[in-house]
Amino acid sequence: MQRLPTGIPELDLVLDGGIPAGSLVVLAGGPGTGKTILSQQICFANATAERPAIFYTTFAEPHAKLVRYLEPFEFFDSGALAERVEFVSLESLLLDEGGRDGERLGPAVSELVRACFERRPSVVVIDSAKALRDFADEHAVRRLFYDLSGRVAHTDTVLLFLGEYAPAEIESGPEFSLADGIVQLAYEQHEPLDRRWLRIVKLRGSNHLGGRHSVTIDRTGIVVSPRLESLRPPDVPPERGRLASGIPGLDEMTCGGIPAGDLTAFLGPSGSGKTIAALRFVVQGLERGESCLYVSFQEDADQLVRKAASFGWQIAPALGSGQLEIYTVPQGVLDLDVLGAAVRAGLSSGKVRRVAIDSLAELVFSAGEAGRFPAYARMLAGFIRSAGATAVITSEVATLGPMTEPLGGLSFLFHNVVLLRYVEIDSEMRRGISVLKMRDSDHEKGVRQFEIDQHGFVVGDQLDGLTGILGWSALREGPPPPT
Repeated sequence: MQRLPTGIPELDLVLDGGIPAGSLVVLAGGPGTGKTILSQQICFANATAERPAIFYTTFAEPHAKLVRYLEPFEFFDSGALAERVEFVSLESLLLDEGGRDGERLGPAVSELVRACFERRPSVVVIDSAKALRDFADEHAVRRLFYDLSGRVAHTDTVLLFLGEYAPAEIESGPEFSLADGIVQLAYEQHEPLDRRWLRIVKLRGSNHLGGRHSVTIDRTGIVVSPRLESLRPPDVPPERGRLASGIPGLDEMTCGGIPAGDLTAFLGPSGSGKTIAALRFVVQGLERGESCLYVSFQEDADQLVRKAASFGWQIAPALGSGQLEIYTVPQGVLDLDVLGAAVRAGLSSGKVRRVAIDSLAELVFSAGEAGRFPAYARMLAGFIRSAGATAVITSEVATLGPMTEPLGGLSFLFHNVVLLRYVEIDSEMRRGISVLKMRDSDHEKGVRQFEIDQHGFVVGDQLDGLTGILGWSALREGPPPPT
């Protein structure tokens, strides 16, 4: 089936390759959801001199004002106006007082059909199609959609009908039963930040991706981040062997290093060394000639370069050559799917062998989507593993005292869990490291002391005689304590 690309690669992924040619698609959503921007982005991406894009308005804002608001976007091309992208008003045709109520849409229908057959446009947009209800009854509106979808289907023109429809109207409106596709856009209140999303309610002849897909608007226009759980990573054989973590003592504790293809969590309270451990894991890969991806929520590339240099690790050359990619999650972006899209993009070259995410938990809980986390983490691990990469993810444990359940009981999502914590010994705060679990592998069961010096992590010997670190102590048989 021939498809029209939207100019937004991730949206084409959601749509199973784009919009089917010759289809009638309704973009439905409230004010501010991005309908006009999305439709214009599709127009400018597809308009040519041979097959232009025609944007019809009913009673929308004046064309000069509409164009003025489009000018800041990168997809906008002033040179395309009139020649490839044309704005036409249907107002005069709709205000014609002649004819009965059911016939007042006739001139508008004739104009649309004429344009489609004579000019063979790639895209025709009607903004707002819902306004047509003001000029005819439900039967006439249904007939309009039936005539247009039937006549225009043979021209391969894509019809986009925009309207401020409420969710209940999508279930009952005559437009939606006859439309080939329905794209629902929404802007919803969500603490701490509101968010936009879209859902493909219907798209005939397509295996589109289900669920709510994150939408943001920036200088490039509409940006879609597909819901990670709706995707399926390629089925490839898992990597074998072990990877050196760059922390020799930890490799001893894990009986040879981190298993390739695994998802390993470094847990610990603030300041315990999680970022340094993740950074050292990436530096170790760079030293072995591997390509790496580092995702950071707190520090940008310059800060990470300086931090690495303070331990004698020079990562600036790798960053400049492209061997290392650092993606800093923008301030205020609290969206799991934006992160998922960034990781997928970083892995798309097929060259990345190590991934560090610092820190995932703060995003999960700040975004208020902890309920999604189990399925999300499995899918994220699947994409990393299918790309032939191995990942470490840091997560903060909000405790300095007896250990509580890490990650709120979600530790089962990780193949391996390494715990960093503070230990009080003889009125002195020290750091301890232990391997809580390794799936399908033996590991040390004790707690080792470690320090952070000018060279990074230094793991020492096991802390013998340490009791009560888990928050309880065992009763032992023996003589009573002296009185």
